[in-house]
Amino acid sequence: MDPATIQSSTHKIRQVENSCLFCRIVAGEIPATVVHRTETTLAFRDIDPKAPTHVLVIPVAHHADVIALAADPSAAADVLATAAAVAEKEGLTDGFRVIFNTGAHGGQEVFHVHAHLVGGAPLGPMLAGK
Repeated sequence: MDPATIQSSTHKIRQVENSCLFCRIVAGEIPATVVHRTETTLAFRDIDPKAPTHVLVIPVAHHADVIALAADPSAAADVLATAAAVAEKEGLTDGFRVIFNTGAHGGQEVFHVHAHLVGGAPLGPMLAGK
């Protein structure tokens, strides 16, 4: 992947990956239904929702997975704080899940770390068949 930079509204430079779908959403090259934005995070509706509320929360800087995100504790905290803010904004008072899929066996499909915030209805068992 070719690293590049983009500027935020405050002109801070962020590292992005040109071929990354989510970096392209952050850059405004691909449309998304944004529900919350901060200087360091972006939250937008999943295009294939698995629950009545299904929002993806990403750091604006490219981190491939949870392991990479953990190396930047401030960014990790920002992602979780944004997930909590979106849950409150969406009225998920009866509960919700925040899920990170990591790696091929974990079901990660886009290799820009993202939290799935799902809720709005009873979600059932954590894993199928359990």
